[in-house]
Amino acid sequence: MGQADATLSVSAAPTPSWRKMKAFYPFLSLAVLLIAWHLGVVLFKPAPYLLPSPIAVANVIVSEFPALIYHTGITAFETTLAFVFSIVVAMPLAFMIARYKWFEETIYPVLVISQAVPKVALAPLILVWLGFGLSTKVMIGVLVAFFPVVISAVVGLKSVPKDMTYLGRSMGLSAGEMFRKIYFPYALPSIFGGLKVCITLAVVGAVVGEFVGADRGLGYLILLASGQLQTALMFAALIFLILIGVTSFAIVQWAEGRLMPWHSSVRQDAGH
Repeated sequence: MGQADATLSVSAAPTPSWRKMKAFYPFLSLAVLLIAWHLGVVLFKPAPYLLPSPIAVANVIVSEFPALIYHTGITAFETTLAFVFSIVVAMPLAFMIARYKWFEETIYPVLVISQAVPKVALAPLILVWLGFGLSTKVMIGVLVAFFPVVISAVVGLKSVPKDMTYLGRSMGLSAGEMFRKIYFPYALPSIFGGLKVCITLAVVGAVVGEFVGADRGLGYLILLASGQLQTALMFAALIFLILIGVTSFAIVQWAEGRLMPWHSSVRQDAGH
């Protein structure tokens, strides 16, 4: 009886305090990085155009805040469009590849070849085709970001156990119901794995497009600051780029937790 009570008390013990404080760990590592950065500038005294101090970057963020917010909004909008269109392109491709063997053997080599070509090399050609504008940045973003979604979705759709498909057919489910009730829910964890990679690559693709030809956006601002040796402004733009990437990733992760709370990875993240 005493052993059972002890076991019950251990299982009912409250969550350790370190679990409650895990949200502060990223801020702690960021603080350590900033301190190391500041100490490096103080000790080695590099030229400001080589490595500005964190204080100088903070001053630039304050003084150029309206411009940084404007360019951040442009890049965030391009990233969002690239992410959405990547899903629109990738999901039908993944379904067709998983469903039809002939389609897989025909399209897969083309997809692999498309990923073997550096997108920076394709960007000038896309600029010639589409011209300066939003479509060029979105197109480059899609080319950079859609491939992980295709691969992860195909893996998930092909991993459905045969017993599940036999069960669905024995219940008289149509092809659409099979996809909606069996294939898609089972593949959802793999799909979200690809979406997490996709959203970060969409940021990269948008910036690459801005490098090639743009008059606004954080990529354009970085090129402008680089040409004028305004390194502090470059660092400020990079910080806002990081914020876009981290925020976008967090949104996808939040959606993952809402759409598949039953999955083990979500339960572990929630501390259960």
